[in-house]
Amino acid sequence: MIIQRVVLNSRPGKNGVPVAENFRIEAVPLPEKITDGQVQTRTLYLSVDPYMRCRMNEDTGSDYLLPWQLSEVADGGGIGVVEESKHTNFAKGDIVTSFNWPWQTKVILDGRLLQKLDPQLVDGHLSYFLGAAGITGLTSFLGIKEKGHVSLGANQTMVVSGAAGACGSLAGQIGRLEGCSRVVGICGTDEKCSILVSEMGFDAAINYKKGNVAEQLHELCPAGVDVYFDNVGGDISDAVINQMNQNSHIILCGQISQYNKDVPYPPPLPPAVEEIQKAKNITRERFLVLNYMDKQEASILQLCQWIKEGKLKVKETVVKGLENIGGAFQSMMTGGNTGKQIVLISE
Repeated sequence: MIIQRVVLNSRPGKNGVPVAENFRIEAVPLPEKITDGQVQTRTLYLSVDPYMRCRMNEDTGSDYLLPWQLSEVADGGGIGVVEESKHTNFAKGDIVTSFNWPWQTKVILDGRLLQKLDPQLVDGHLSYFLGAAGITGLTSFLGIKEKGHVSLGANQTMVVSGAAGACGSLAGQIGRLEGCSRVVGICGTDEKCSILVSEMGFDAAINYKKGNVAEQLHELCPAGVDVYFDNVGGDISDAVINQMNQNSHIILCGQISQYNKDVPYPPPLPPAVEEIQKAKNITRERFLVLNYMDKQEASILQLCQWIKEGKLKVKETVVKGLENIGGAFQSMMTGGNTGKQIVLISE
């Protein structure tokens, strides 16, 4: 059987911006037989995420991320349907997922790496398991629970950068559900700002490409900032930290503005901003959701309940076809999409 797969064609360089041409689609044969413990699946959805930018480098800069190899198949979060199984936990027709799903139309996987999904949890919206009801939702939810120190009735103000992205659009809503009295988002277009306020329940949103971010923050957060969900780093984060309150908290989710630069993670703050952080006793700790997998099941159930109740709105940008995954990656890294970036491989 001939299938399609996507491999890493070239590296953008540590300081380069990824383009679709960094990836290449190939036709290759799939082994005809599976062995004991293996499962053959048809890929339904693949996830495209900012952290993958690190995997395009020879050195990811992380002890938990392996680099993609040139001319080898790329991988990430994926969902598929079982076509044949020689593993006792899976049967034909099961819906399964893995963090390391190869970018292929069909895949033979070790059953030990798969997790069975219950479509009823998301009312059949399977792609949600790669976003709001998956690792993205867990990152937002557990980041706020573990590092945000949000308390119901404490009248806290939360600011979210990268607020129209996969994690950011969920984080603002979860911050509200957990008890924040005011939530302000920062993103890159007027259209995204409008979506955050009209659909996602943010109190206000700032287009960082228009006007002075610091001035707008001062106006929109008159009581200062208590919790900052940081998806971007760089100048935007410096502006937020300048307006944070004593004993406030930064949730370090990502640093997308720094992903195309050869800097350590998390990147060091400018000396003047670091001085403010220390003087105000602002916590700024690296957050890694994989350290909280013991809380995964209960957290996913909570996220799914909020989604079903309409309390957590899900925004996706869906691109069709494996051949378009490189373009989807480029669009995500340049801020061209809203919410979670999903690639639909088959239905």
